[in-house]
Formats: sequence, C-alpha cells, structure tokens
Amino acid sequence: RTFIKWRMQSGQSPVASSRNFGIPYNNPDTTPPEAFRFAICGEIHEAVAPNEFGVHEIVIPAGRCVVVRHVGSPDHIGETIYPIYRDWLPASGEELRDQPLFFNYLSVYPETPQDQWQTDVYVPLQ
Repeated sequence: RTFIKWRMQSGQSPVASSRNFGIPYNNPDTTPPEAFRFAICGEIHEAVAPNEFGVHEIVIPAGRCVVVRHVGSPDHIGETIYPIYRDWLPASGEELRDQPLFFNYLSVYPETPQDQWQTDVYVPLQ
C-alpha cells in the first residue's frame, strides 16, 4: 500500500503507462514469513525523488532470461515457475545467473480479475 500511495502522490510511475514488476528475493514456500522479501516495482523514466515513503530505485540488470507467461492468480504462480527449474533448466543446458527471478505484471487488479491475470516470469540466465 505504501508503494501505491507513493505512485499516486509522486506521479513518477503511473499505473496506466508504466510497466509493473515484482522481485521475490526468497522462495515463499521455503522461507519463513518474517524473512521473506519481495520488491514491488514500477517503471520510471527519471531518478526517484526523495520521498517520505521510503521508495527507492532498484535496477533489474539487463541480460538473457527465459520467459514464461503465467495466466491466473499470482497465488498459483509456482505452478508456472517450478517446471522451469525442475524440467526445462536441466534439459536446456542453460545456467542460471546469480539474480532473482522477476515478474512483469501485464494485468493489474481490480481492472482484471485475478484468475485472468497475465504475468511474465523472467528467469535470468548466463
């Protein structure tokens, strides 16, 4: 909610014209809730101005990624992610880059019902 307030007040990352990202720094299935870290991000075109919300810039480094589209609630995104690591990665001969995966939210709630959300999952590769 803090990020949404910053977005509305600053005008630096309008929902209608900016891409929306999420970066999970841990696996929520294996990380205790108090240790889980997740960054909610919005595309910007200028430096983030100092603000009372604690919002700061995070740069997603450029590089190769495997991209898979998840359709449905983010609560079930693991059903799209796990096959990448379990099946595709070992068969592909590719290696992971030392970066967390990230999400590009193509749909947002409440404009789109969660069961129809489209989210591109990016897994960074060497």
